[in-house]
Order: sequence, then C-alpha cells, then structure tokens
Amino acid sequence: MTTDAVTSTPLRPAAQGDADGRAAAEIATAAGELLLVYRMELEREGVVPAHVRKAGDRLSHEFLVATLGERFPGDAVLSEEGADDLDRLGADRVWIVDPLDGTREFGEPGRTDWAVHVALVEGGELVAGAVAMPALGVTFSTADAAAPHPPLPAAPRVVVSRTRRPEPVMAMATALGAELIEMGSAGAKAMAVVRGEADVYAHAGGQYEWDSAAPVVVARAAGLHVSRIDGSELHYNQRSPWLPDLLICRPELAGTVLEELR
Repeated sequence: MTTDAVTSTPLRPAAQGDADGRAAAEIATAAGELLLVYRMELEREGVVPAHVRKAGDRLSHEFLVATLGERFPGDAVLSEEGADDLDRLGADRVWIVDPLDGTREFGEPGRTDWAVHVALVEGGELVAGAVAMPALGVTFSTADAAAPHPPLPAAPRVVVSRTRRPEPVMAMATALGAELIEMGSAGAKAMAVVRGEADVYAHAGGQYEWDSAAPVVVARAAGLHVSRIDGSELHYNQRSPWLPDLLICRPELAGTVLEELR
C-alpha cells in the first residue's frame, strides 16, 4: 500500500491549515503501511500477539517522531510511546500522536479496527490532523472537503467498546433506545461516526490527549459535535495529558445526548 493508493474521505473545504492536514495524512498513512507489513511478517513467523502489539507501537512511534522531526524540525511532539518533554508547553506547534491506537485489535489477525493518529496543536488550538485506518486502506484528514451527513436512522447507533462500557454511556444509549455497535480503538469508533456508520461515540472511562486529538479535529472538520461529556470544550497540549472523557456525535443529537450523559 502506498500513500497515493489510500482513499482519503472528504471532510472540509480548503483552508489555511490544509498543508498541515495533508502532511498529517501522509505521515499517518506511511506509519500505517509500516504496521501492516510488520504485522503480516510477524504473523507468518507465528509471533505471539503481545509481541506484535508492543513491537508495532515502538516501530510506529520511532517512524512518526523521526519523520515529524525531519519535516517540521522546530515543532514539538507528544507521543503515547515517548517520554513527555514539558518544553512542549512553550512551543507554538505541537504534534500529538498515537502511534498505534487499538493495540489489542492490531494483535488479533484479521481485525481492522485499529488506527494511527496524527494531530497538530498550533497557538494552543487543535488545527489539523489525520486518522489512518491502515487495514481498511483509508485515511481521514482535515485537508479534504466536507461530505454531507446521511439521514439519521430511527434508532441512533452508538459505538461502544468490546470490553469496557462505562455506566453513563450505557445509560445514555438505553435512554435513546440506541443500537449498539462494538468496535475497538477510539480512532475507529470516531471514524465510524465520520463515515456515517454510527451516530454517537461517547467515552467516559479515561483517555489521554493522544487518544482523542486526531479523531476530534477530523470529526470537527466533518461538521460533527465534539466536546467533553459535560458539554465543555476539549483542551490539548496541557501539562497533564489526561483527558478522561469525550463525545463525538451528529450535531442533531448533541443536545439530547449531553442531557442524558449529565
């Protein structure tokens, strides 16, 4: 798979940050290509999934940090797999990356619900990013034009974790009479809403900035509602990268969903 061959889903009209959005898409896609090849090689060798996950995280992290350093030498990087250099707090531009979102799914042969996240904070604002879903051959980016949302179904579709289902999220889904869709990584869940395959992704079980930065900026560019589950704004490049909850949903549902989550 090459960067040129990857499908980029239209998300928003041309804007000043498009060059950074395109760069995020190219870099996330290339990291995903490395992960795909690596996973196939290790599966052929019969390597245990735990080794696949750990090695994949490290491989993608090293590629992302090196590539961002070459292309944007003055920018800071916050990565899930790297030591946190707090000098980033004084930097004007900070890339927030999750080298392998959905490590459990990456280690399971045949699963496609894992992702690579690359996002940019500039001047304290989340401005550009991309979510690559390598096993699907798709990269979602802020650099593309927004696509219309499909009609809402009679029963909202709420995407949930296979293993962790926080009570506030389940109570909200029950109140809405929602259909539940199980999925792995945060990026995969968020992109299901972007793609129109789900209507609500709410998380209340604890996350970090790298889990949500790229999905949030891509979802926002797609015209979706993004916030914390109390309706407040999401802030990135904070001293502590802990950002425990998240809501991404169709804007028509935002008021009702937030009311139920509260």
